[in-house]
Amino acid sequence: MSDPDLGELFDRYGDARIILIGEATHGTSDFYRIRAAITQRLIERHGFNIVAVEADWPDAGQIDHCVRELGPSAWKEKAFLRFPTWMWRNTDVETFARWLHAHNHALEPAQRAEFRGLDVYSMGSSIREVLDYLDQNNPPLAQEARQRYGCLSPWQDDPARYGRFVEHNGKMPCEQAVVEQLNSLLAERLRRFIEDDEAFFSATQNARVIRAAEQYYRAMYRGSVASWNLRDRHMFDTLQALLEHRGPAAKAIVWAHNSHIGNAAATAMGWSGEFNIGQLCRTAYGQNAVLIGMGTDHGQVAAADNWDGEMQIKEVRPSLTGSWEQQFLEAGVAASLTDWREPEREHLREALSETRLERAIGVIYRAQTERHSHYFEAVLAEQFDAFVWVEETRPVIPLPVPTIRYPEEDTFPFGV
Repeated sequence: MSDPDLGELFDRYGDARIILIGEATHGTSDFYRIRAAITQRLIERHGFNIVAVEADWPDAGQIDHCVRELGPSAWKEKAFLRFPTWMWRNTDVETFARWLHAHNHALEPAQRAEFRGLDVYSMGSSIREVLDYLDQNNPPLAQEARQRYGCLSPWQDDPARYGRFVEHNGKMPCEQAVVEQLNSLLAERLRRFIEDDEAFFSATQNARVIRAAEQYYRAMYRGSVASWNLRDRHMFDTLQALLEHRGPAAKAIVWAHNSHIGNAAATAMGWSGEFNIGQLCRTAYGQNAVLIGMGTDHGQVAAADNWDGEMQIKEVRPSLTGSWEQQFLEAGVAASLTDWREPEREHLREALSETRLERAIGVIYRAQTERHSHYFEAVLAEQFDAFVWVEETRPVIPLPVPTIRYPEEDTFPFGV
């Protein structure tokens, strides 16, 4: 099936406000290409104008500058240089960015589709972005910001150590300082009436990232539930900010792992107290949010053995007996879209309403302990609205990484 033919299958969701498209792994080319085909169709035919991805705001901003022609951008030299570099530095993302630039080039600037990051990890680079903006636009406020962020400066390239020192060594947290700095930026917006200024919006969002990151790295040492929820709440809040900034005509497509975009309330994650952006979107937008998962049985994936390890091309083991993946394999269709949103598909929803195992591979894949490391229980009919199945999949092809590297601990401990 050609990519345009694939995109047409998703016209049925064109009236939605938000479409969240997942992936079962972070290193599978097929998932990136399918998402790109769906997204291109939704942008061209249905007015979607925001692509929001599970990536850092400053790094995704480099691509956004390129595709919307907002100014100089060298994203392949400057962006996504931390582990796992292959997640966004790959040929499939490059191809999509090239397409989005060409699509936008023919449009007026206000009509161009944007490419944004939702994640929380970029404390150091977000501090630099805020200071750069203020140096150019408000030097006195830049000096105040340096004083406030001075509390975090020793830790900005290793924020996990900040969280450890606060939680275990009694260091006073920097929360008040970063909140005060965000409030100063918001007050500046009210004073100057520049809420529509793109550079100011980006600087304010970076300040929000710093606030969330400061909280995240402290929560990380209080348990995985607290830190996971803080991260996904931030991603949802960022999505909300993007929709508000774009205005009433805003329509967003989210690219993230299945574990983020499926409704967590229908999975073992939710049963243990975690929520995610998919659940928050379902609660806030109801049927105006479409949750689409993706899965595979076997093939190859780009992943590492351990955190901060080298990327390898790994063989994905055939799915476990009794899993949702095994059910799709036994159906005998190598590639499919299964959709159960419509009322007349009640019989299909009932068939997908059992509790079964589902596989999730992030940037780490440990095949030897796959059942423990990569499977969780889920009710598919409640987790997603539709599911894309590709029986055999191929790995992403990474782009070369420049010699300049940044500390890897920023994204610890989650691989999805």
